[in-house]
Amino acid sequence: MPPSAAEAGKEFRKLIERATGAPLRTAVVHPVDHLSLTGAMDAREAGLIDPVLVGPGDKIRSAAEEAGLDLSGVEIVDTPHSHAAAARGASLAREEAVGAIMKGALHTNELMQAIIDRAAGLRTERRMSHVFVLETPAYPRLLLMTDGAINIAPDLMCKRDIVQNAIDLAHHIGIDAPLVAILSATEEVDPNIASTIDAAALCKMADRGQIKGGVVDGPLAFDLAVSPEAVATKRLVSSVAGAADILVVPTLEAGNMIAKQLDYLAGAEAAGLVVGAKVPVILTSRADSAAERVVSCALAKLHARPAEEGPV
Repeated sequence: MPPSAAEAGKEFRKLIERATGAPLRTAVVHPVDHLSLTGAMDAREAGLIDPVLVGPGDKIRSAAEEAGLDLSGVEIVDTPHSHAAAARGASLAREEAVGAIMKGALHTNELMQAIIDRAAGLRTERRMSHVFVLETPAYPRLLLMTDGAINIAPDLMCKRDIVQNAIDLAHHIGIDAPLVAILSATEEVDPNIASTIDAAALCKMADRGQIKGGVVDGPLAFDLAVSPEAVATKRLVSSVAGAADILVVPTLEAGNMIAKQLDYLAGAEAAGLVVGAKVPVILTSRADSAAERVVSCALAKLHARPAEEGPV
């Protein structure tokens, strides 16, 4: 296993070990810097992906030389710039030439605009959403958090898709009946706080089978979602509180802040995946480590398993 994969935390290493089978052919879009190219090549070395490097060939080769990487046997699809690379990556997925798309050194909105374009043919009946998968020293298992990267201020039906997407990903990484906490600032339904109303509605949608495969509760404040001590102190009765597997945030800003606070101040490592499209999209921050990119590739491989194989 390459050094960056070996440096991942215990739970992340388990994900990498679960992602067995043939590597997932993946369009790596605009990998023209050290981190994005190293992450893709480390994932190749770990047997997770078969990368197709899409972008300006001269810049990709220059980045490889700078990083000391050998690109022998790796396909390069030459495009003039990042915008063209994003469009070509989406078209390769539409043509089923690749089974996943991986973000390189370009902005998230530039990549996602190419993917959500109806002409790209990658949409499904679901809204696409992003899921952070976090390993933090302060929590005993993996923690999924959504959506902190794609949907800015989702309405109720969008939140329904966000929740279902996260549950489906949880199944694929081995969490059979994930506990889903719908976050707000309080555990009480308050008509003055719109996110509490949405949380209550999502719980009823789960009761009625409009959300399947997980146990949903909310609204819950962050402490009540993850801390058994807070649950005991506040005497809250809940099958989710204190033990959540999935945190559903009310807005993109809230999710982005939580993920980065856990990353920078609590020692967490964060992998990331966009789900709800016809192929998984490996979406990491441009500042993420190569190890986090490798784990994100493992997530994509697990999520892209054929239906007959089922979740791990």
